[in-house]
Amino acid sequence: MSVRTVILDHQQVQRKLRRIAHQLHEEHHAEKGIVLVGVAPRGATLAKRLAQLLGSIAEFDVEVVELKLNKDLPLEKPVHMDVEPKALRNRTVVLVDDVVMSGRMLMHAVSHLVQVPLKRLSTVVLVDRRHRAYPVRADIVGLTLSTTIQEHISVELGRKDSVYLT
Repeated sequence: MSVRTVILDHQQVQRKLRRIAHQLHEEHHAEKGIVLVGVAPRGATLAKRLAQLLGSIAEFDVEVVELKLNKDLPLEKPVHMDVEPKALRNRTVVLVDDVVMSGRMLMHAVSHLVQVPLKRLSTVVLVDRRHRAYPVRADIVGLTLSTTIQEHISVELGRKDSVYLT
């Protein structure tokens, strides 16, 4: 059995999300609206939570879209979104995911989003592991954590949110 170490407890996750929401507000305060595209499943949950937080502090409209891709076979399986890519044309889009390690999943999600011209695209992750294999980065990060390749980060979202290192 592997040992699980709590990296972020529930209160710390909530603080990180509030800080991320404030950063998004500061960056996009002049916008009429933004679209939070959450990578399913946990990125989509985080996007919904960020939308709620932004609703209480921001003057702009916030729309949430879920993006589903096969994390094991991203090139072989189709990407699905709640909306057609053309619905994002000339809009400000924020891609949200729970953890970025190599950047592979963010890169595949971004490649799907840029099928149409966007006004602006930025990325948000709760945890950045900094093991880049692809030239992509998160613009807003809740926690940057140096880990080994063998270690695993798991994000659990529910009534009690937590981030674990295994």
